[in-house]
Amino acid sequence: MTPYRVSAPPAVRVPGGVFTLGSDRHYAEERPVRRVEVAEFTIDPYQVTNRQYAEFVGDTRYVTVAERPLNPADFPGAPAENLAPGSMVFTRTPGPVDLRHLSQWWTWTPGASWRRPEGPGSDLSGRGEHPVVHVAYDDALAYCDWAGGALPTEAQWEVAARGGLESATYVWGDEPEQPGHRLANYWHGDFPWRPETGYGTTAPVGSFPPNGYGLYDMAGNVWEWTSDWYSSEPEPGHGCCVPEEASLDPAQPQFRIPRKVIKGGSFLCADSYCLRYRPAARRPQMVDTGMSHLGFRCVR
Repeated sequence: MTPYRVSAPPAVRVPGGVFTLGSDRHYAEERPVRRVEVAEFTIDPYQVTNRQYAEFVGDTRYVTVAERPLNPADFPGAPAENLAPGSMVFTRTPGPVDLRHLSQWWTWTPGASWRRPEGPGSDLSGRGEHPVVHVAYDDALAYCDWAGGALPTEAQWEVAARGGLESATYVWGDEPEQPGHRLANYWHGDFPWRPETGYGTTAPVGSFPPNGYGLYDMAGNVWEWTSDWYSSEPEPGHGCCVPEEASLDPAQPQFRIPRKVIKGGSFLCADSYCLRYRPAARRPQMVDTGMSHLGFRCVR
């Protein structure tokens, strides 16, 4: 594999071994706790930034999924305006809402992309060191391939996030963050309408303390793509052995779009709603969809 071509800090070495992954104390999809052998690898210390992604696009002229028109044949009967390029954008609600209905704060926004995170009229001014968002799976894969890397497996990502703390709840240990002690960019305040000052959006990478391996933002800021197909049960068939077909959403059989595992939580994870800025946490994400809280980093 070739050295990284992008201007970035050196990757961090993560030692190999047998590790305890998952959690039996939180969400069902994290069960069971399991022992997994992972070989030594290196991983980027930071999430890929807008500046780095711009280098990639400038070199390759790559066009992301969010910037490509949708194929009408894939969406029979859809209005023409719904086939315009775009992405899913988070918008704060005007006040408290029923947290069972996420459509109140997520909106399909024509024109939204990594270049225009909030849609038309927005840009990357002052956000060069923020993590790139609105990247679909293929967009992340293309960058890592260009940069001489790959996307991490779910096991690699979780081992790296734990930073040597076996079975700890958080990347920093077992105790929750204490008042006045900023440890991660997750939602502080009333979700999804009133964040505390300095929260409620992405932050420049490295704004919070690193974990034990010297890796930043392994909790919060943006969710991160992994290379593994999603299964609601990590074992058996962990990682490479989960077939693509098994990743389809049984609750939405009309959508034949496979899903990958994403890890790490984001600036939208609120303790009252989504306690998923933990190493064991995992969610499915359709491979054709980017969002304003989803990014990635590469391994070698």
